[in-house]
Amino acid sequence: MIAGAAAGHAWGRTGDHAWVFKPTWARAALTHPVFTGIARQHLADLIAELAGPWTAAHEGALGQRRGHARRRAPGAGPRQRLGFPDRVLVTLVVLRTQLPHQALAVLYRVDRATVTRAVQEVRPLLAARGFAVPDLPGVRLRTLADAVAYAAAHGVQLRIDATETQVRRPAAKRPGRRAFISGKRKQNTIKTTAVCDGQGRTLWAGAVRPGRMHDQTAVKTEGIEALLRQHPRVRIRVDTGYRGLAKAFPTQVSVPPLPPAKDAPPDTIIAYKQARTLQSSRRICIEHAIAEHKQWRPLQRYLGRRDAYPETYLAIAALVSDRSARR
Repeated sequence: MIAGAAAGHAWGRTGDHAWVFKPTWARAALTHPVFTGIARQHLADLIAELAGPWTAAHEGALGQRRGHARRRAPGAGPRQRLGFPDRVLVTLVVLRTQLPHQALAVLYRVDRATVTRAVQEVRPLLAARGFAVPDLPGVRLRTLADAVAYAAAHGVQLRIDATETQVRRPAAKRPGRRAFISGKRKQNTIKTTAVCDGQGRTLWAGAVRPGRMHDQTAVKTEGIEALLRQHPRVRIRVDTGYRGLAKAFPTQVSVPPLPPAKDAPPDTIIAYKQARTLQSSRRICIEHAIAEHKQWRPLQRYLGRRDAYPETYLAIAALVSDRSARR
């Protein structure tokens, strides 16, 4: 640190904070994929993609606050200390590492509220992007109906599974507090359903529900039964948590076989183990897809407000789908 201060070009004062990097150096460091989770070229494309929607939302908010039309040309007035590219960058860093907003504020020499506001502006735009489609650039899937229709049109066999993320415990005596207690993990969790293809490429994520809700119930609330009736040629592989769905649609939904009785013949037990191994090997790609999501720190243990979790998961899953669609 002393050597850096002696050089004179890498460090500077920021109020009562210790010596830190200048914002330009912070920006250069934070663009590294280890902080953002995406390549620098992907970051540049993302900034160009979100610039229009963010500008429209920003101008709309300013117009609503002013109560009249703009009187000065765009760009007039004081410059923003955290420009739009930096707003996207800090949002990606928060999504990837769950770095405290105050730490980013120190790096950029801005107030913590500025970073928080930037995240709240950019995160909904990332969540609304939808999910990339392999070999179809420019096409995005935004609903479960889109994913099922895509599978029916291109003969893709889907995999569906749910994942849980531990969240902060709701306040005592708050209505609905027990809804977040997962029967499987015995913790306060939020459950999300993910859909992928046979290569583990994320096609959709959603059905964000409290952890107490069963996996099958969560996906049923998204209308999976009506979609299967609408697209009878769609095939889906699931785990034992969706056995009821497999009973309702035996030709479309594949589930692991029921275990044999304890006194079953050895041949029956061997056949069961082989069938279960085959089913698991064909379904394992959804576990790999979810594992890609879990590489982002907020989905390992979410520390933010629970009402922001759906946006956080959708934003991360959409970014992961951009990369997986290129495989």
